[in-house]
Amino acid sequence: MPFEFYLFVAMVGVFIVAAFAIKLPVSLSMLAASVTGLLVSGNGLAVRHLVEGTFGYVDTILVIATAMIFMRAVQESGALDALNIVIVRRFRNVPVLLLPLLMLVAMFPGMITGSSSASVLTAGAVVAPVLMILGLPAVNAGAFIAMAGILGMIAPPVNIPAMIIGGGIDMPFVGFEIPLLLLTMPLAIVFSLVFGLRHIKKVSWEDLAPKLDTETYRKYGPRLFVPILVVVVLMVLGKTVPQYFGMGLPLMFLLGAALACFMGKRFNPLIAAKAAVNDALPVLGILAGVGMFIQVMTLTGVRGFVVVNALSVPPVMLYAAIAITIPLFGAVSSFGASSVLGVPFLLALLGKDQIMTAAALSLIASLGDFMPPTALSAIFAAQIVGIDKYSRVLKLLIVPSLVIIAWSLVFIVYSKQIAAVY
Repeated sequence: MPFEFYLFVAMVGVFIVAAFAIKLPVSLSMLAASVTGLLVSGNGLAVRHLVEGTFGYVDTILVIATAMIFMRAVQESGALDALNIVIVRRFRNVPVLLLPLLMLVAMFPGMITGSSSASVLTAGAVVAPVLMILGLPAVNAGAFIAMAGILGMIAPPVNIPAMIIGGGIDMPFVGFEIPLLLLTMPLAIVFSLVFGLRHIKKVSWEDLAPKLDTETYRKYGPRLFVPILVVVVLMVLGKTVPQYFGMGLPLMFLLGAALACFMGKRFNPLIAAKAAVNDALPVLGILAGVGMFIQVMTLTGVRGFVVVNALSVPPVMLYAAIAITIPLFGAVSSFGASSVLGVPFLLALLGKDQIMTAAALSLIASLGDFMPPTALSAIFAAQIVGIDKYSRVLKLLIVPSLVIIAWSLVFIVYSKQIAAVY
């Protein structure tokens, strides 16, 4: 075996030991693995490479930090509760439309922040009680918002796993919107109906209203949604006329957060921003660690070794490896799985449409948030709906997870044909 193989085993081994046995945060486990790679390869500490790797995802870090601030401001202003009320009041007697719309509401924070946990803990916490009022069992409501969490983190405009995978081959995060919508939105509609349609019951608004926070919407009305609409419009203009509105996502999110301070319930913006950044720190730390890990893999030749060997694997075995290893490795971190496995697999699939393939790989990587022992999305969802054993929620997510893997592989196999259509 070549030296790069043993070096790769050493780096991954240290990462797994640090994350599972020592219980270090994923970011510090990535750092330990990177330092191991430098030392074993004879490069010493090479602090320069660690620093360069840390800043490899600085643009993504800025997007996530500002997105979390915007999401916290929108939540504090009462806009999320109001959006929930508007949808339930209008579509409460049309379950086929109500459930997908509630799924979209639960996905929204993940779409903005790229974090499934943010989606489950914010909009998920708002949607789950409504689902149970409408007749869904607690376990179904938990599976509903857990699925919304991972679909939200993959849906555009922000998708951290795709950013990590693309960054590993210097591919900018451009042109991903339609592929990600094609991957996530059909699944969101189908899963929302699967989890809820046979349980949902028609409820009169008079019975629902006392159980919802209608006072905020009654007081402030549609103006609560102005920050969200402004950010969406700026995103669209940034794509269509970038010479005038190409200000970048971080500035868009900060403008939206500033507007939220004046459009709804009053809150302290400094306290909200501090809490948002504090919530984002684990994700930001992981991104810094991922950058170091990829930098060291590139420096030592490990990345090239993995790619060359992946290219020699028969296609059937390659797809099987993608379907099995990425979700399993995601038990430590879906972001870690994206960097350690997603990047080499994308390089091994250079004959496919790269944007479509990276998007599909990111969807498979998101399933790491369902994998024990971490299973963050499922654990938080179970806590929100009041279930002690999150395994009950996970059982409902097994078949949908297999569907997600199969759906993603179809997009990889036929990536060029699908890309030619849109």
